[in-house]
Amino acid sequence: MFSKANKDKTTADNRRQVAKAGMLSIISADLRIAGDLICQGDIQVDGQVDGDIRSSSVVIGEGAVVTGSIQAENVRICGKLIGQVKADTVTLEKTAHVTGDVLHHSLAIAQGAFLEGACKRLDAQTKASVAAETEPAKQPANEAGDQAAKQQAGKQSEQQRAAS
Repeated sequence: MFSKANKDKTTADNRRQVAKAGMLSIISADLRIAGDLICQGDIQVDGQVDGDIRSSSVVIGEGAVVTGSIQAENVRICGKLIGQVKADTVTLEKTAHVTGDVLHHSLAIAQGAFLEGACKRLDAQTKASVAAETEPAKQPANEAGDQAAKQQAGKQSEQQRAAS
């Protein structure tokens, strides 16, 4: 009843259940991210993202600001987006403010939503490619690429020291 083995088994089972359910990743209102987001699950942005987002489902909250492109199966925008959206289903809520093109299979725009850009419906072949592209690519570790990145970082730090 109180053995450690049972506790470890229960914890492992809980982790498996959570992984199967697909947890929601949340960027909170006080968080600002500069860089790309790639996720196999769902993302909700309530803060600020300066970069591209690739996920299965993306929700841009009312106070959120995203500067970059979004590629997903489902996108719901309540906040501000400056960039392109490419998704199977796009929903612009009444508080949405989108400046950029919307590439979609299904589009819903609520009264009061702001959209400045082109809307283009994707065909069935493109819809399949959107789903395939939202799957994050698994890249093998590349030691030569890691070495090149370390050398580049070293050169930049040397240049910064020389400028000081």
